[in-house]
Amino acid sequence: MNLNSIKVEYNACDDKDDNGASSSSGGVHKVCMPPHRTTFQKLRQRLSEIFFPDNPLHRFKNQTGLRKFVLGLQFFFPIFEWGPKYNLSLLRSDIISGITIASLSIPQGISYAKLANLPPIIGLYSSFVPPLIYSLLGSSRHLAVGPVSIASLVMGTMLSQVVQYSKEPTLYLQLAFTSTLFAGLLQAAMGFFRLGFIIDFLSKATLLGFMAGAAVIVSLQQLKGLLGIVHFTNKMQIIPVLTSVFTHKDEWSWQTVLMGVCFLIFLLTTRQISARNPKLFWISAAAPLVSVILSTVIAYSIKSHTHAIQTIGHLPKGINPPSVNMLHFGGPHLALALKVGIITGILALTEGIAVGRTFAAMQNYQVDGNKEMIALGLMNMVGSCSSCFVTTGSFSRSAVSYNAGGKTVVSNIVMAATVLITLLFLMPLFHYTPNLILAAIIITAVIGLIDYQAAFRLWKVDKLDCVACLSSFFGVLFISVPIGLAIAVGISVFKILLHVTRPNTNVLGYIPSTRSFQSISRYSTAVRIPSFLIIAVEAPFYFANSTYLQERTFRWIREEEERVKANNEPAIKCVIIDMTAVTAIDTSGIDTICELRRLLEKRSLKLVLANPVGNVMEKLFNSNSLEAFGLDGLYLTVSEAVDDISSSWKPEKPEP
Repeated sequence: MNLNSIKVEYNACDDKDDNGASSSSGGVHKVCMPPHRTTFQKLRQRLSEIFFPDNPLHRFKNQTGLRKFVLGLQFFFPIFEWGPKYNLSLLRSDIISGITIASLSIPQGISYAKLANLPPIIGLYSSFVPPLIYSLLGSSRHLAVGPVSIASLVMGTMLSQVVQYSKEPTLYLQLAFTSTLFAGLLQAAMGFFRLGFIIDFLSKATLLGFMAGAAVIVSLQQLKGLLGIVHFTNKMQIIPVLTSVFTHKDEWSWQTVLMGVCFLIFLLTTRQISARNPKLFWISAAAPLVSVILSTVIAYSIKSHTHAIQTIGHLPKGINPPSVNMLHFGGPHLALALKVGIITGILALTEGIAVGRTFAAMQNYQVDGNKEMIALGLMNMVGSCSSCFVTTGSFSRSAVSYNAGGKTVVSNIVMAATVLITLLFLMPLFHYTPNLILAAIIITAVIGLIDYQAAFRLWKVDKLDCVACLSSFFGVLFISVPIGLAIAVGISVFKILLHVTRPNTNVLGYIPSTRSFQSISRYSTAVRIPSFLIIAVEAPFYFANSTYLQERTFRWIREEEERVKANNEPAIKCVIIDMTAVTAIDTSGIDTICELRRLLEKRSLKLVLANPVGNVMEKLFNSNSLEAFGLDGLYLTVSEAVDDISSSWKPEKPEP
């Protein structure tokens, strides 16, 4: 091994070369202390990194007062940023996109309202006001907002377990609107206080299993409409649902089954056509509205011959009535409304931001997650006061908007205008729309949430992620939607704790013809350095893992001593801990390192630290721990440590 012998010092970095690299006249590299900062400066930087990683105020620097005012308007109301650049070409694209997604949102809005056990008209109300609010505040150009299957399912499930709409419709509506208000407050508060990292606890694996389980439950629940069953269970577990289906076989209607299966096949076929050829996106986008029209015509034509096919019935005309007086802030059900609001709010937020970021990445622009939270939150807060339930960005409608050529959120305004025309003039046409078509539309929408291929990939890549996915899936199927989600989140948190408390450690070896030390279990060419044991720690030194790291280090030493003895190699004299990946340390970690040094000294082993990062170095220095290590206890790199220490062992200098 031909490594330059370089002495490491740590007290100061007095000399710097032209490039700012620390050096001395003798070519000695020093382990430098970070620049001095007060406690307030450290706290401010840390909070800035936590809550403002994107530095949202950088645009305001060195600007005039008027310019800052304009930038402030653009920051809080993105419409002021893209509005002045809007032109007729963009308007033409947005009109086409808006009308296209309206043809999808109208039947979906009615269907998802039924999914939430709400009157169908609430679904149309929720497709009118929220898109208008989002178009003023949202930062995504392609996000199409409205009711979505997951939030509708969770709201309907959780509320129906306590209150039945058929028995207490007024109370049910009060709880739905109040839950929507709480969801909006939560979303807006998370955005305002920049707490978006909280939703990261809903990992992709967790959501994958949750959505798949919810999709199965939702699909089975729609058998009520597809089979024409009148009496059906209100429970959402798979066993009660299937039991209810076969217990009420005498209520099955062959006319309903025949028509429902035919339209279901039609919808699934159009979905497959569009999936295989994205240019034919309009086929699946128009299919729900076409199905509604055809099924309504058929139901109206045969109404005089049979009453077996159940229809929606009367839907009131007119725009959203105010619902402020229906917000429910007292009584025994307030906790239920709060719980439903929190869960649906987080789920809606997760879906909306994920969809917005997906399409932003495709078009090479950025979506501000915190601004999106505020936009979605205010949208739901206003919606709760105008007879709307929880809404967010819909993946299916956003995909249709994107494929239809939508350029800005004006497509949401066009969609809302189309829904407005429907509310004012076309509501009587839905009187004979059969329930079976709503069930078929819901099944078609949610079946795409079952991604078994992604589950297989999870099993290949990360078994613990797959366990979280399956736990969420089976928890939703056999227990309940919120408990299934809670189980999956619990497993995800356990995974985090596992990585923190049991971090990876590796023994490093020298790769010939390089200055690199890498894991000997990973690289077959890595060579052990005689008399040295080099250990890399790949995590912060915290109270939660300090005891484990100490025990694991002694185990590495014991195993290395056994190997050395078995192969008649020189005994270990020095243990080097590569701290490159140790990004932080606390007092417990410092005490552990000091204790480890004392215990190794009793065994005539030298402990050396290599490449401690700035804040770790600062804490070691402030705790006076560095005094015990001395000038030859800290090195800039592992290679310098090996070369410098081995040079003092002249009779046994290693030659790898």
